[in-house]
Amino acid sequence: MPLSSTLTGMRVLVTGGAGFIGSQFVRRLVESGDEVSVLDKLTYAGNRANLEGVEHRFHEGDIADPAAVERAAEGVEAIVNFAAETHVDRSILGPAEFILTDVLGTQVLLDYARHHQIRHLQVSTDEVYGDIPLGADACAEDAPIRASSPYSASKAGGDLQVLAYVRTYDVDALITRGANTYGARQYPEKFLPLFITNAFEGSHLPVYGDGKQRREWLHVEDHCAGIELALRKGEAGNVYNVGGQERENMDVVRRILDLTGGSPDLVRHVADRPGHDRRYAVDSTKLRNLGWQPQHSFDAGGLEETVDWYRDNREWWEPIKSGEYKQYYETQYASRLS
Repeated sequence: MPLSSTLTGMRVLVTGGAGFIGSQFVRRLVESGDEVSVLDKLTYAGNRANLEGVEHRFHEGDIADPAAVERAAEGVEAIVNFAAETHVDRSILGPAEFILTDVLGTQVLLDYARHHQIRHLQVSTDEVYGDIPLGADACAEDAPIRASSPYSASKAGGDLQVLAYVRTYDVDALITRGANTYGARQYPEKFLPLFITNAFEGSHLPVYGDGKQRREWLHVEDHCAGIELALRKGEAGNVYNVGGQERENMDVVRRILDLTGGSPDLVRHVADRPGHDRRYAVDSTKLRNLGWQPQHSFDAGGLEETVDWYRDNREWWEPIKSGEYKQYYETQYASRLS
């Protein structure tokens, strides 16, 4: 059964709540009057500083650990699962962790939801639909799953677990599939923060292949609004796409250079990612029919606002771009840029 759209004071466990989208979602729920617990493993992209000033109960732990889930989820009415290994390039370097978190971890959460009869919302990705030919219609929720990378395959595996638990055990569970999300506090290995911060540093911008890949860009606040709406009003067993505005990667790169003052000479076309999808596009009609309406335009302020945040918050991202991040960056790009 969908939760009431007017219900406040709901008790929610947000897994992965110290990450980029998860922390913004925690803020949104708290501002709505909900009581929030967070379970986060605090791997490289989890940052408790993302939750500063937000009232919540924090539990450090792994969603694949049933005991950790039991402790963190005690007394909640719903689980919203953001916890995931998320970066395609990292999944190519090491797929095993993605299976453990995105598939096994999801199954552990679903078992808890099943035994305690609470709602589970799985936050997934448009990448499970795979490569969408240029000119083809955007994918509706009933489009076939055609995952291309170990990452998208692991997310698809989690999605299928959700749908299986609904059918087999009648669990109150549903899925959202979001487009490429952008905004403040995104870990700088992802496309936008990587290129923005590299441009500020005067470092190369490593563009995969010809740069003509196309993605939909979705502001983090609009993404979280869609997830919250699905949580409160969505139907069990359903999938809801949360789409953005489609742009070619090179157009985005040129706009980043304009906004940062970076030189076009910083752009380096490097060897493409194996199995790289050319285009993602999703149809969000189903969520819009529930009442979702994005408030941020990528071109009319959304990207500029994001660039300004990274310009004004160097103390947040500069320390990150050392240690583990630097080692990953050199593994991923050094040979490509040489």
